[in-house]
Amino acid sequence: METLDISYPSMLILYGILTVPIGLSLLLKLKNVKPILIAALRMTVQLAVVGLYLDIIFRLHNAWINFGWIVFMISVANFSVTRNAGLKIKKFFPIVFCGLVVGSFFVLISFIFLAIRPEPFYDARYLIPIGGMVVGNCMRANVISLERFYSSIKKNEREFLTYLLMGASLREAILPYLREAIKPALAPSIATMTTLGLVSLPGMMTGQILGGSSPIVAIKYQIAVMIAIFTAIMISTVVNVLLSSNVAFNQYHVLKKDIFRNR
Repeated sequence: METLDISYPSMLILYGILTVPIGLSLLLKLKNVKPILIAALRMTVQLAVVGLYLDIIFRLHNAWINFGWIVFMISVANFSVTRNAGLKIKKFFPIVFCGLVVGSFFVLISFIFLAIRPEPFYDARYLIPIGGMVVGNCMRANVISLERFYSSIKKNEREFLTYLLMGASLREAILPYLREAIKPALAPSIATMTTLGLVSLPGMMTGQILGGSSPIVAIKYQIAVMIAIFTAIMISTVVNVLLSSNVAFNQYHVLKKDIFRNR
């Protein structure tokens, strides 16, 4: 069974649905009509370009190109993480990149090479969609963890320095802030796993069913993907906070002021 296509006239109807939130925004004077239109336009252009590119990737079936695309996604996510976390890209780009690579590739290797084992192992139909879901969720979680970690230490600088004056090492002093930064980063994934199947049917499962897979196969993939995403989030957030602390503090373990972006 093939997935039913959506015709271009039907797509215009779907775009027309946007008139509802735009109308409500105008009625409530939210002043966000322009951002909505820009977001919709960017989404359309970006997905159209990516769709064409992925179609080419699927045809070429080349391992270097497939893994290169994963690295490209991680690089783009890296810029988003550092920028939205309020940190200077120049100082944190290599560190955040390492954290995202460690978390993402550990999960991808376990998921694809050990569990699914497609032929060939670099099959773009599995590697790229799963890689995109993992990297995308890691991006959102790392924005939360890094922003929360450094803003919390900056806000509670006296408390942090007290830990150091009482003889705590840097690792011991940052541990309470690390805990408080990781918890909110994990919270959305925990909430999603708790209500999965009861509140919503997630994208991976829906896509599998629309593509003709049986519900049981779709459920297996969805469970595997959620475990992979959660594991990658945990690894990448912890690694990024710990690695970034090596450059965020001076020789006296005081938080550097020049690590933050000017807003």
